[in-house]
Amino acid sequence: MRTQFLALLLCFVLGVQAAEPVAPKLSVEERVGINDLEAVKAVSELAALKSDDAKGVVANSGRVAVRRLSNLSFLPEGRKEKLDIYLPPGEFKKNRPAVLFIHGGGFKIGDKAEFRSASVSADLAREGYVVASCNYVLFSKKNPGVWPQNVSDCRNAVRWLRQNAEALGVDPSRIAVAGGSAGGYLALMVGFSEDKVELGGDPSAKVSAKVSAVINMYGVTDSTQHGQDTLISAGPDVIKLFSPITHVRADCPPVLILHGSADPTVPLKESEDLVKALAAVKADYEFIVIKDAAHSFDLHPAGAGWVRTSSYKGVTKEDSSGSPDIESATADFLKRTIGR
Repeated sequence: MRTQFLALLLCFVLGVQAAEPVAPKLSVEERVGINDLEAVKAVSELAALKSDDAKGVVANSGRVAVRRLSNLSFLPEGRKEKLDIYLPPGEFKKNRPAVLFIHGGGFKIGDKAEFRSASVSADLAREGYVVASCNYVLFSKKNPGVWPQNVSDCRNAVRWLRQNAEALGVDPSRIAVAGGSAGGYLALMVGFSEDKVELGGDPSAKVSAKVSAVINMYGVTDSTQHGQDTLISAGPDVIKLFSPITHVRADCPPVLILHGSADPTVPLKESEDLVKALAAVKADYEFIVIKDAAHSFDLHPAGAGWVRTSSYKGVTKEDSSGSPDIESATADFLKRTIGR
């Protein structure tokens, strides 16, 4: 009920039409409050779940169930923000690739377990990835100065994954970051800007926050055009530093950009401009436009198919699909960039 409520609340706040709730399809068994990372292996080796008899499993519509370990601490003591871990089904394995997913909500609302975050995280876990879904500091009238702390929080989630890679069964050299809407923005900032000296960086950090791939789902790319209401009022030059498009460079990690052609919240042009900037420096990218899709979708959007433009080592290709579903395309991107 909580995930459905958050989905409807998010749609209301953003002024978009609420889609059919995806929460009943998640196939997640939640084990709340597991704080001991040594328990990860024991939990993952439990007998396979069955939707008809396993406590805590949401009706899975025939899909393989995924276990979620909730509310793990990853920030300094005293911080309330936590993260969840989604484990691939089956036996525990070492050196799996991992993905950090960052929720959206206009930088003001949202949660690591809201419908989109849980849906995408569960889908990617089924594909064999260890997935972390994190919270981060949110903007409010009482807490307006969240930049660059929100970027820093997400960087620290990457560092936490890398620092605890052995316990989680993660290959620390194969970590990607993904996010939707505001989370897409934050994923781009984590992936594009330097992890020690630029926004949200930590020059004293002993663990790297660098990632090997980025997935941006309809995120803000230019803060001079969108999102200034929650940015620090520090003048146009500083605001540019908060724009992912400012940080595009030739050695950016490969980027998958997902955007709906009917998005009323973040204009498609923001992703199109990002693609132009990436192409100009010959960075690797994939750009998928889902026809007639609006905002705030997961990997199963309502739409009328998609068109993909990709560029690798300067070679550009284009293809399309009659189905709007982007789960396979997303999994293919991750397989190509961080393996499986």
